[in-house]
Amino acid sequence: MASDEIPAVAPGPDASSSATPVAPDSNDSQNNADRSQNRNGKRGGRGRERGNDKPGAQGKRKHGGFGSAKGSVPDKREQVRNNRDAKRRKVIDEEVGGKSFMSIEFTPDEIKAEDRRPKRKVAVLIGYAGTGYHGIQINHKEKTIEGDIFAAFVAAGAISKANADDPKKSSLVRCARTDKGVHAAGNVLSLKLIVEDEDIVEKINSHLPEQIRIWGIQRTVNAFSCYQSCDSRWYEYLMPSYSLLPPQPQSFLGKKILESAKEKGVLEEHLERLDDVTGFWDEVEKNDIEPILARLSPEVRAEVVRKLQDSNDKELAEDGQPAKNDQEEASKDATADKDVEMPDAAEPQPEKPAEEAKPVEETPQEPKSEKELSPVDAAVRDIKAAYVAAKRRYRISPARIERLQQALNLYLGTHNYHNYTVMKSFKDASAKRHIKSFEANTTPIQIGDTEWLSLKVHGQSFMMHQIRKMVAMAVMVVRCGASLDLIKESYGPRRISIPKAPGLGLMLERPMFTEYNKRAAGFDKEPIDFSKYEDQIIKFKDEHIYRRMFEVEEKENSFHLFFNQVDNFRTDYFLWVTAGGVDASHERSDRTERVPKALEAELGDEADGVVEDGT
Repeated sequence: MASDEIPAVAPGPDASSSATPVAPDSNDSQNNADRSQNRNGKRGGRGRERGNDKPGAQGKRKHGGFGSAKGSVPDKREQVRNNRDAKRRKVIDEEVGGKSFMSIEFTPDEIKAEDRRPKRKVAVLIGYAGTGYHGIQINHKEKTIEGDIFAAFVAAGAISKANADDPKKSSLVRCARTDKGVHAAGNVLSLKLIVEDEDIVEKINSHLPEQIRIWGIQRTVNAFSCYQSCDSRWYEYLMPSYSLLPPQPQSFLGKKILESAKEKGVLEEHLERLDDVTGFWDEVEKNDIEPILARLSPEVRAEVVRKLQDSNDKELAEDGQPAKNDQEEASKDATADKDVEMPDAAEPQPEKPAEEAKPVEETPQEPKSEKELSPVDAAVRDIKAAYVAAKRRYRISPARIERLQQALNLYLGTHNYHNYTVMKSFKDASAKRHIKSFEANTTPIQIGDTEWLSLKVHGQSFMMHQIRKMVAMAVMVVRCGASLDLIKESYGPRRISIPKAPGLGLMLERPMFTEYNKRAAGFDKEPIDFSKYEDQIIKFKDEHIYRRMFEVEEKENSFHLFFNQVDNFRTDYFLWVTAGGVDASHERSDRTERVPKALEAELGDEADGVVEDGT
């Protein structure tokens, strides 16, 4: 308050009424003014805010109280920033050896020499093939999609050198989080960027690998958050059509399904649900397997049959791992089809980025000679390769696609998906999610020897593993000839162990911003719309996403290994597909109950970070 606004000071109570008034000393007048000023400030009047009433004290405060330190200290906001910087520095120095994927540092001289330019809140429309990356979310330790994009922003001048050491300085937010190896034809980041250059998109893309693209950058309102403003999300899931073949009759699950159907008196009904694939495995045995066995000696044939039976009925040891003999067989199963090393089904291995992959050499390594394998092992290898080849020759019928669609239709609407994720109970309100549509394309596509099906799901939001478990549940019900009512039962309080389908087939198609786009015109902003980049996106999906999916499946047999694991381990976790229903399967007492280690990858309870949208 200015000095001329201070009210006149009344005489003290002991002053004589006849005394001649004395002009106050200038120092007394100033002290009174200060006291009046303080009183006004405390009462919510026009006084200055605490700590800001002295020049140079802005943003600082003094320690007070007995035993307190002397001198000024940072305000709360600065303390938070300092604490965050200290934690970040500690992680970089102690955990990643000074090299971080989310912190790009420059010297003070480099920062000072850079011109200051204004930042604008924007939406960045992106697409990527997730092969070789540990998901989208940036972190210090691992190579991620956001890590490469952030580095490209800095290299292109879209983020200043002063802000390059911490993405939070640019308010980086992602619309949908995808896990290791998962692809996205369309995703959105929101943050503050320097976008003065007309060719900024081209500049950024020039610093990115071909499997990551920036489709466009659009100005938004300052309060825009792509995560909060997203109404819904579209995902696509691709899988070989042979995924819908029933379990082999000699597998553990195949035996249990037939035994249960006979016991419950529903065998005829069960076989009717599988009428379009009746006799498939009998034909494979007759045309593909018996000729191999026929050329073996009786002793070798007996040993081969024994080994095949053992691998079709694997027992879990006390620690939840396959028994020792089963582990040996499993490792041979993985390489039965080709003379290449396959990853273990229970622990998928990271894939190398396409740009780092080296072409396969034709001559350096001689293929393994038949002489290196015993007659028994060679025959087992040939038989397992014949089974895989027969699966790839399978062509799905319209009736089977229709049966799958009937299962997918049961997901529509709002349901409780606590059985389709991790660490959520039936009573958890956040387990309820709304599905708008779930469609199976009635026209499969053929790539090489394998026929593929496309499933597209549209929902408001998805939880960890939810889409992959939804796909697996629908596929398990159809391929095992189970009742579709199982899907309805899965929404109830009973805990059901649902495997998660391979992440290889999952792709984020695009997020939707319907409500924001309606308001954008009023703010003189463009809507967030991927359709203007449709031609580029289609070409990108064909060259970088679909091609990778098909090549990985062809090389590693990901879906074959997944169903082989589910079908052949001697466990009651998945017996809900039998005529006995959910009562025939194991119900875990709570979410902390230990899962057999061999089934962790299938059940998803190791929480490996497969999150479709980050919720």
